[in-house]
Amino acid sequence: MPPKMDPIPTLPIVTERVFMEFSMDDKVVGRIVFGLFGEIAPKAVENFSSLCKCDLDRKAPRTGKDLCYKNSIIHRVIPNFLIQGGDYTHGDGTGGESIFDGGLPFEDESFVVKHNRKYLLSMANDGKGKPNTNRSQFFINTVKTQWLDGKNEVFGMVLEGLDLIKSIEKIGTHGGTTLTSIQIVDSGSVPLLSEDSTPRLVSEPLRS
Repeated sequence: MPPKMDPIPTLPIVTERVFMEFSMDDKVVGRIVFGLFGEIAPKAVENFSSLCKCDLDRKAPRTGKDLCYKNSIIHRVIPNFLIQGGDYTHGDGTGGESIFDGGLPFEDESFVVKHNRKYLLSMANDGKGKPNTNRSQFFINTVKTQWLDGKNEVFGMVLEGLDLIKSIEKIGTHGGTTLTSIQIVDSGSVPLLSEDSTPRLVSEPLRS
């Protein structure tokens, strides 16, 4: 009889794909495609997807800004840690509004996906151990970050754009400020692929 093995760790199925196209110092440098986990984090996915598609016919109630990631910046890049953006109201990490309840924060839905692989997509919250403080800011982890388990909700993953992520990471600093400006110049939805209905292994490599 073979020895008992632990289950192979898998990620949730991808229920939606969205993209972001980036510029550095006003030069378009490429796009990142994200797969979103709508079955485990429907509210986070709805929030992120709507802000990518810019399809809501209303303004952010607190600031009057368009509910949209386009033209917002990546304000924080720390090599060997993360790439953070989504503050479309202030651009410095102090702002951002959700699409829900007058722009107020929304709750953490699930911590079932662990930060045990690179290039996951997670909500950036108020930090300091404050739960249920998700707005519009997000981050991509560029290393395994298990210390964030139970603190930041994973709601998606990078599917394409690894080379671009590595390029963005190179212009980060230990303090998080970027050496050049990085802007989201376009964003929206892309069609699902047949492979998205199959759970991916945590160890599965990314496409460049």
